[in-house]
Amino acid sequence: MRGRSEMRRLLPTLLSVLLLACAPAAYAGQACADKPLTPNEVIRSMELARQTVQALDASGARVALVSRAGQDLSRYGLRYSHMGIAVRDHPRGGWTVVHELNDCGTDASGLYYEGMGNFFLTDLHRFEAQLIIPGNALQERLAALFTTRTPLRLHEARYNMVAYVYSTRYQNSNQWVLENVAAASAPPGEVATREEAQAWLKGMRFQPPTLAISASTRLGGRMFRANVAFDDHPFDRRMAGQIDTVTTDAVRQLVRAVDGEMKTLVVD
Repeated sequence: MRGRSEMRRLLPTLLSVLLLACAPAAYAGQACADKPLTPNEVIRSMELARQTVQALDASGARVALVSRAGQDLSRYGLRYSHMGIAVRDHPRGGWTVVHELNDCGTDASGLYYEGMGNFFLTDLHRFEAQLIIPGNALQERLAALFTTRTPLRLHEARYNMVAYVYSTRYQNSNQWVLENVAAASAPPGEVATREEAQAWLKGMRFQPPTLAISASTRLGGRMFRANVAFDDHPFDRRMAGQIDTVTTDAVRQLVRAVDGEMKTLVVD
């Protein structure tokens, strides 16, 4: 869920053009902390990227969802923290990951595109990746979606790490992926905005796994972190410590619900 402001921001042009462009590499995912990565961390991150690309190539996929373990979220029963959408540049080309990233702990985010190496070049908590490979039909719909401006319209720059699944006030990085999957899964033309994506999800009776976050943790996060807010959550559930935000598990849950051909791979 973290990112760096040094990374190249996705320009407001068609994503399909960007994915085909020969752009300089972005400095993605390299955390905002002053402490640089050690040589061993860099080597392990790049090896994980290589193995991930190898697994994607072997799968024959054109589009996949890739998750990394950038933070220790085990207290919430979560193994992965951040997800992006990986798109093959052309039938025999490399992979570009498009994802939303928080700008160095602020309350803002941007969309970024980068190679697989940069996606993993961060202070990973665990050198492991999860790949969600949709069935061919959903892959084609996702690929088609990225030839439109819908992924840009689905982005909200006001960032909140624990954004409520059914509010457009804020957005977290995994929520952007979720809403793109909703747009690709809905009937053509039905979803082009965040409001429409969330209406479709409600129609599907989608409910993400609920996180239990105590009052003291909520207060500390709200007071000391610009990228954490709870005011978009329903009051009763918030007071009960029931936080319905979007995690990588929530996205996987949606893909499983709409796509019986989905496959999950772990790379380590």
